[in-house]
Amino acid sequence: MTGARPAATRTPPRLVTLVALSGVAALSMNVFLPSLPGMARDFGVPYAVMQLSVSAYIGMSALVQLLGGPLSDRIGRRPVVLGGLVIFLIATVGTLMAPTAGSFLAFRMLQAAVAVAILVPRAVVRDLYDGSRAASMIGYVTMGMAVVPMIAPVIGGILDELFGWRSNFTVMGLLALAVFVAAFLDLGETVRGGGTPLRQQLRNYPILARSVRFWGYCAAATLASGTFFAYLGGAPFVGERVFGLSPAEVGYFFAAPSIGYMTGNFLSGRFAGRLGMSRMILLGAIVCVVPVTLALTADVSGIISPWVFFGAVAMMGLGNGMVLPSANAGMMSVRPDLAGTASGLGGALAIAGGAVLSALAGALLTPGRGATPLLCIMTCSAIGSLLAILWVIRREKRTLG
Repeated sequence: MTGARPAATRTPPRLVTLVALSGVAALSMNVFLPSLPGMARDFGVPYAVMQLSVSAYIGMSALVQLLGGPLSDRIGRRPVVLGGLVIFLIATVGTLMAPTAGSFLAFRMLQAAVAVAILVPRAVVRDLYDGSRAASMIGYVTMGMAVVPMIAPVIGGILDELFGWRSNFTVMGLLALAVFVAAFLDLGETVRGGGTPLRQQLRNYPILARSVRFWGYCAAATLASGTFFAYLGGAPFVGERVFGLSPAEVGYFFAAPSIGYMTGNFLSGRFAGRLGMSRMILLGAIVCVVPVTLALTADVSGIISPWVFFGAVAMMGLGNGMVLPSANAGMMSVRPDLAGTASGLGGALAIAGGAVLSALAGALLTPGRGATPLLCIMTCSAIGSLLAILWVIRREKRTLG
């Protein structure tokens, strides 16, 4: 990386290492999604129980980010991310050996430790860059969270059909091990001066809590992410029960939002520095709202097609890819010295909201109801994200006035 601020205590990591960390965290979330219906049959439990491996996992990831952010500000980015990867590897072995759905879900919750690989790369970028430049670099880093989900469900669906669902977790563990080695060798510490003491961080929390900008950016990120997390919770059911797709076919269609998200990240990397954070978020929110609203209208009108549904989701992913890098950079810009705390708190709120929407999607999707409940959730969440950034822009204009 170039253009970094001096005084980091170790050599900053390569961009590819940060991308790989983001990617392995995304991999753990969605590689096995095409297998969910089959896993429910294998363990002899309802789909809603097995769907907890998505919604409850997302909720646990929120808790991990809430704790991991301040911890990374205190003891450093490197030990937090390496420790999280070790826990994830141990938990992955547990999922492979689990004899019951209950034990599987317990180890699945431990796998959420890998969520530190989401917040740490963002905080590292904020350690090294300022403002819109940070938003631009986060756009490139989070492309790892787009490329991997684009490929993972396709591979996961094929592996499921060839070797069964446990092969997905085997691949997950092997790739996480490779990323751990890369991070161990390359991830330098970027927290300066020994970090911020936890007691001082607690005293500084009210500064974040009183910031309209922080909460506005948080709401924009949470509700934009909510469209995707709701999709994660409901798309396997919709793909199999509504459209009659096989696990492999569901995996192919799962690439749709990832292609859009990767494109949105690229656009954010190219243009966030020129347009500014708020304007980039606004454009992304509009791109997110329009297609899901049109898809909901088509569904209610009786146009039931996987191409309409997944096409709209691809455009939704494009909007998310434009919104999230700038929203995350905006959250961390309120207090740069608390970048890890802001990243963890904002990420926790986004993922917690996503967990609720994912669980809601799983609960509302029942035979005979089609994709309408899922599209309703996604549309409302996208509109909420648009309203949040409009609120931030309005407050910014008042401040400048």
